[in-house]
Amino acid sequence: MSSRLLEIQAVRKHGDDPESQTEQAFSLIEEMIVTLEIPPGGSVSEATLSAKTGIGRTPIRMALKRLEHMGLVTSLPRKGVFIRQMKVEDQLAILEVRRPVEKMLALKAVRLATPAQRELLRDSVKAMVQSAVAGDLHQYLHYDQECDRIIYKTSRNVFATDFVTLLYSHSRRFWVANSQATDWVKLAQLHWEMMNAIADGNEEKTARSSDDLIDYLEMSCKAIIGA
Repeated sequence: MSSRLLEIQAVRKHGDDPESQTEQAFSLIEEMIVTLEIPPGGSVSEATLSAKTGIGRTPIRMALKRLEHMGLVTSLPRKGVFIRQMKVEDQLAILEVRRPVEKMLALKAVRLATPAQRELLRDSVKAMVQSAVAGDLHQYLHYDQECDRIIYKTSRNVFATDFVTLLYSHSRRFWVANSQATDWVKLAQLHWEMMNAIADGNEEKTARSSDDLIDYLEMSCKAIIGA
């Protein structure tokens, strides 16, 4: 049982309303897909997911609809729900879109972050680097998302953050699937440079670090396909 599942089950007594349960269901199923606990091409059912998470079938159904909208699952009439396959070409297209949006959000965070948010960024990316060095992929992904959440809150642009959140799930799943070809310590170091540039209020270094991160991801994608 994942640490995320244990965490959510521990607080469920405080969130029994349908909307809260749907959000919990979405978070758990999304993590199962991203970490390949449910592999690409695999099938899932409301009943199985309900039994596994301890959440009712109606919230599970709503979460699956949201995941289908994000392109992570496909629902086929009379056949079931299947996890979408991944293509390197799709990841390159995602990175092409991520580059300008991520840079815009990061630069807004440079200008708008409070002192407390800047310290949270430093703490989260430090833990992210430590997780990468320790080889703890689940913790790495957790702190990666924490950095993202801080930037989302700081940037104050819900339309941009909703858009890029959709892309991040696909990206994280791709890199987990290609873990053997992924240098997690290098990725953590690139995040370290960007998050600390944001925390320092350095716009020029933030923009450069954002591009450096996407450049590295694009290079890694092309290496996977031998381009």
